[in-house]
Amino acid sequence: MWSSGKGGKQSLNVPKYSVLRQSNPSRRQIIYSNPSVGINNMSGTYGFVKYYMVLYHIPNKLEFIESMGTYFMYKHNNLSKGNVVKQLILFALPFIISNLIQTLYSVADMVIVGQFNGTISMSGVNIGGQVTMLMTNVAVGLSAGATVLIAQSVGAEKTKQLQKIIGTLLTSLLVVAVGMTLIMLVLHRPILNLINTPVESFSEASRYLIVTALGTIFIFGYNALSAIMRGMGDSKSPLYFVAIACAANVVLDLLLVGVFHTGALGAGIATVISQALSMFLCILYLTRKNFVFDFKIKSLVIDIIQLKAILKLGIPISIQNLITNLSFLFMTSLVNTLGVTASAAVGAVGKYNGFAILPAIAMNAAISTMCAQNFGAGKEDRAKKTWLTGMALSCVISYVIFFLTRLFPSEILQMYSDEPDMIQAGLPYLLAFSIDYLLVPIAFSMNGLFIGAGHTTYSLFVNIFSGIILRIPMAYILCNVFDQGLYGVGLAVPIATFGAILLNTGFFLSGKWRVRTIHFDDQIEPEIKEEVVG
Repeated sequence: MWSSGKGGKQSLNVPKYSVLRQSNPSRRQIIYSNPSVGINNMSGTYGFVKYYMVLYHIPNKLEFIESMGTYFMYKHNNLSKGNVVKQLILFALPFIISNLIQTLYSVADMVIVGQFNGTISMSGVNIGGQVTMLMTNVAVGLSAGATVLIAQSVGAEKTKQLQKIIGTLLTSLLVVAVGMTLIMLVLHRPILNLINTPVESFSEASRYLIVTALGTIFIFGYNALSAIMRGMGDSKSPLYFVAIACAANVVLDLLLVGVFHTGALGAGIATVISQALSMFLCILYLTRKNFVFDFKIKSLVIDIIQLKAILKLGIPISIQNLITNLSFLFMTSLVNTLGVTASAAVGAVGKYNGFAILPAIAMNAAISTMCAQNFGAGKEDRAKKTWLTGMALSCVISYVIFFLTRLFPSEILQMYSDEPDMIQAGLPYLLAFSIDYLLVPIAFSMNGLFIGAGHTTYSLFVNIFSGIILRIPMAYILCNVFDQGLYGVGLAVPIATFGAILLNTGFFLSGKWRVRTIHFDDQIEPEIKEEVVG
């Protein structure tokens, strides 16, 4: 049963009893719904009861008990109601801040490693980090599929399957994390050889990759928990935990890399420990908030029906992320043939790009979740308004970033290293790459609308077209055939994004994005219908 609160927030009521926290946090008193067992028998510790009832105009003891039970439950946010602009801004802002802070993970590694250990270690962190992202995007993709499923169930007020969705997601990601850890430990050297890792930075990249592979379970776990909370309309809680993780990461980087000079190895250890800290704190917080899932071993069960639904939505997103990373990994491999200085320059631009496009990425995620809840509630026109509002906001921010990048390219590169050769090599790449900042808010916002509607297979199709058919060939042709070097490699990125926008525009005008792909019956299981790509 769902109970509404202020600001559109809702929570699950406990119909049988509610748990009240006393002034002594080590004690709890279970107050049953029978008032004679409840308020009349409470000790003096609960002297605030009468004051609370008068202040909030609560007419009787039973409603007091229910209101306090609701207060201590984990609250979700229904994004299918209220003012669209206000809801989107309030929901997207923590997303943007979270992504900004999360980007500091990798940037802290690059800046601190570059300043204390030089270009070789910097190149190692960049290359090892890109391979690590291939693993992380598996978790991100499956979690994104679960986010759409959770958000649409919340919008449709079909909540019975939430526990099964969450348990299935966490259990399946645990299995995948263990498998990918073993694979990376065995194949990390062949993978680094495959992408033409420079000899000078090979050992540094290898150390970084081994450490992050060992911490895969923590990286997967945190991403899953964040996706679950965001699917329920809560973008604030993930912000708190990523902030803690980032602070821990920076402190550990300064200690391990700056003081003990452990290079890429220390940067990897700092990243894994901070992710683990964030994951465990998140579980503790949700448990104390009486979250809908209890995180007990017996609850970690894979439900086949929910697994099929998550996979049908999540696999296309995982493959999409994989293709994006593989295309950029190919570009890294192409750049690696130009030497370690070019590799470090592309790494620096890549870290800056993580900041530059994060408003578009955050708005994409916010649009996706909010549209999913609105599709679940049967409000397609409200979902369209959400997309248009998000795209306008994203364009304003991204265009400002574009002009700042064009005005201060050298200063931007100097933030990562003061080596003249690296800055000189990175300038043409950054100037070409920055053209993408004019296009990504449009492409990402449209992608958020389609994913929120459940059209993840179509989204995958567009990504294959832009990443495989456009980005990779254009990078090679412009770099080697037309002899444009790093400028040509950077120019391939906006060309691919423009191609994606053309396809997305056609799909939107066709009206096929309105076709429902997720249907909930009156029982428990969601029905995922096949979507038409063409």
